[in-house]
Amino acid sequence: MVSNGYQSGFGNEFATEAVPGTLPVGRNSPQRVAHGLYAEQLTGTAFTAPRGSNRRSWLYRIRPAVMHGQFTPFAQPQLQGDFSRAEVSPNQLRWNPLPLPATPTDFIEGLYTMGGNGSPDAHGGVGIHLYAANADMRGRYFYNADGELLIVPQLGRLRLLTELGVVEIEPQQIAVIPRGVRFRVELPDGQARGYICENFGALLKLPDLGPIGSNGLANPRDFETPHAAYEDRQGEFELVAKFGGRLWRADIGHSPLDVVGWHGNYAPYRYDLRRFNAIGSISYDHPDPSIFLVLHSPSDTPGTSNMDFAIFPPRWLVAQDTFRPPWFHRNIASEFMGLIHGAYDAKAEGFVPGGASLHNCMSGHGPDAATFDKASAADLSRPDVIRDTMAFMFETRAVIRPTAQAMAAGHRQSAYQACWNGLRGNFSVPAAG
Repeated sequence: MVSNGYQSGFGNEFATEAVPGTLPVGRNSPQRVAHGLYAEQLTGTAFTAPRGSNRRSWLYRIRPAVMHGQFTPFAQPQLQGDFSRAEVSPNQLRWNPLPLPATPTDFIEGLYTMGGNGSPDAHGGVGIHLYAANADMRGRYFYNADGELLIVPQLGRLRLLTELGVVEIEPQQIAVIPRGVRFRVELPDGQARGYICENFGALLKLPDLGPIGSNGLANPRDFETPHAAYEDRQGEFELVAKFGGRLWRADIGHSPLDVVGWHGNYAPYRYDLRRFNAIGSISYDHPDPSIFLVLHSPSDTPGTSNMDFAIFPPRWLVAQDTFRPPWFHRNIASEFMGLIHGAYDAKAEGFVPGGASLHNCMSGHGPDAATFDKASAADLSRPDVIRDTMAFMFETRAVIRPTAQAMAAGHRQSAYQACWNGLRGNFSVPAAG
């Protein structure tokens, strides 16, 4: 397999071939495809979806995707998909990084479910997972029929070899693998760790900018989709599928990454979070965190997302007479946060790269005592330049139900709530004048 670079633009119609003359001209499924290939359509939305939101690609491949053995259950107890029975409390929760494995563990074996809501059956909700791996996927391929995967590396690079080409990402970049796309994962640095949001709902898209105007936040041209690349390999391989909340496996006698050319707008893509154009206040107060929105999955309720992906990158804080860190708040939405790099400006300690926190619907949260004291005494005549950081948030409209394994994990910080113990009652009634 050879990667020939990337094509830019979010949701664009692309046409790419690894062998000249592969793509048919003026038609999608000719009687005989060039080079003895098979034509196959991969569809990510309803056939009748409006043209602007319709997502599909035509693949021209060595063998059709139907060629594999019978699926049987595949045991991976750390990956879970049923959130209907998970117990949930209003407690604020925080975890240290997921430990790296001590024995050879590939990407699929290293998946660890933290929580979620909804279900793939209803095409609504999310699954939130971590991954920690130290081995390449060898002879094993994977696809997810339940949702698209938003992959956020924290440690180590990932080489995602997909049906439609190669996507390489490092910490502070993200990748999205659409529902149904087959892929395997290599670890160029020998080990890797990060976060995954499994989106059961509508496909991720760029938010509308509204009063911000035509520029700002994530720019469409910074999203990159791979050129066609293929494997022509035969042997005894394994195809793993996530379907109905659980994993399945089937024997397959060839590499499913055998697409020689494709055209369409349903494909994997990557984005560099360091290219995000942050927007903020230049007078007083600071706007809602929606100004940090990179991608979102819309819901059937206007203005309310199935899932939001927001980041908190390096930026300048200049607001006057203003408490500059994130304020204390309670939300109707539920927030799962992670830290990719550096320090987070709302916490003095305890929230470290690779760690995570969960603040569910209407559970109060905000800066810890040390951060509050520092910000309250800050010299606001000077700007505060937040450097060397990258935090993110998966926000959902439904309660995120943590798994039993996440609640019982040894890396969970059981004393997290103590970070607010130092907040004092400073109220005093002024003397009558």
